[in-house]
Amino acid sequence: MSDLPAVREPRPDDLDAVTAMWVDLATDQCRHGSHLVADDNASAAREGLAGRVVADGLRVAGGDDLVGFVTFELERGQYKQDRSRGLVHDLYVVPEWRDKGIGSRLLSAAETALADRGAEVVAVQALAPNAAARRMYERHGYTVHRVEMERPVADRNDTNTSDD
Repeated sequence: MSDLPAVREPRPDDLDAVTAMWVDLATDQCRHGSHLVADDNASAAREGLAGRVVADGLRVAGGDDLVGFVTFELERGQYKQDRSRGLVHDLYVVPEWRDKGIGSRLLSAAETALADRGAEVVAVQALAPNAAARRMYERHGYTVHRVEMERPVADRNDTNTSDD
């Protein structure tokens, strides 16, 4: 376990590597039904990741060569809730480092930071077809809380709504 890269706060010179990993994550998610166009969003992702560095909502795994990252924040909104929620937005480990515990370490670092900020529960998202991501989160005690569904609008006239 000690041979694994450390999880740490990012340095300013990590931003290019994290952005490249974000593009890889977005590209991979297309296999699971994501609608993001990875390369076209690299600049916006870099800007968003820089904001996460400033807001202390990013952790990375690795030394000079990064092998993963996680982004997170406390949920903010106009509605009061009965619990403070932390949100884990993106968690990515480069393929050759998967299944070695790095994703678990990144998730734990995000959970700890969120708990330190007052989160009572933490929410994560995974695309429905991404069974590996769902299994990892389930191993860490996450259960389904909300289900999102979608369909092409071209199909809207093909459904029977008489049971509504």
